[in-house]
Amino acid sequence: MKVGMIGLGAMGVGMARNLARHDLLGAVWNRTAAKADTLAQELGVMAAPDPAAVAAECEVVLTCVSADADVLEMVDALREGLQPGGVVVDTSTISVATVKTAAERIADAGGRFLDAPVSGGREGAENGQLVVMAGGDAEALVQAMPALEAIGKSVTHMGESGSGQATKAVNQIMVAGINQAVTEALAFGQASGLDMDRVIEVVGGGAAGNWFLSHRGPTMVRGTFEPGFKAALHHKDLGICREMLERMGVSLPVVEMTLKHYERLMEQGHGEEDISTLYRLKQALFEEGNRRSL
Repeated sequence: MKVGMIGLGAMGVGMARNLARHDLLGAVWNRTAAKADTLAQELGVMAAPDPAAVAAECEVVLTCVSADADVLEMVDALREGLQPGGVVVDTSTISVATVKTAAERIADAGGRFLDAPVSGGREGAENGQLVVMAGGDAEALVQAMPALEAIGKSVTHMGESGSGQATKAVNQIMVAGINQAVTEALAFGQASGLDMDRVIEVVGGGAAGNWFLSHRGPTMVRGTFEPGFKAALHHKDLGICREMLERMGVSLPVVEMTLKHYERLMEQGHGEEDISTLYRLKQALFEEGNRRSL
């Protein structure tokens, strides 16, 4: 089986390399052609001239792009070359409505579409340790499983089309809450004059221990915010969550608060940094408190 990879950003390039390690990668395409050419030469695969050529070369095509409009653009671009019964697997985070539209367009072209958003960030993509939450036809998932197992540590079928994205929304809301809690608590610890390396080690071994604390805590307290998952992208994802919540007639405080905080950080030029850049705002709270107490 040959698998194509469309979209070679921080996540897509890691997925492509893991597909190649499993001898599955057949072709790559990226909007910036030079990036695709370089990776194709490194991995010994075809740098396709367009998305349709990827679909013509590969039975399964993975897409990893930034936004809903981008996904639909790629779907329309690759349909012309789609093999009969070919499977398109989108690993982006998009709305359920966009999933339905994409699935219909791929079905019209004789293929099948899976929404399979992932969690694990850049590190997970690089190490083949992503968590894949898939929605769509079960037989299509079986066909695409070798590719998904190459990029992930777990692949779970969540149900019909859109179920993968609904599950990812749960994940993104939870990530927002964890980000808020960890950045706030560590800013408090630093303002209290504690040895933060020790704090992270001790707290990480107890009931409050979590991946974000252990992997981002040491960098954020040193003012380093190299992106594993960009704040601007999480802001986009939480906007999708908000739209879903509005249809339910519900507003969640953690979603609304985090959206406002990310907007402030983006205005300050920090949108391309890791979501742990939220620590900047928490530190500012304590700095302002100190000024008021003087």
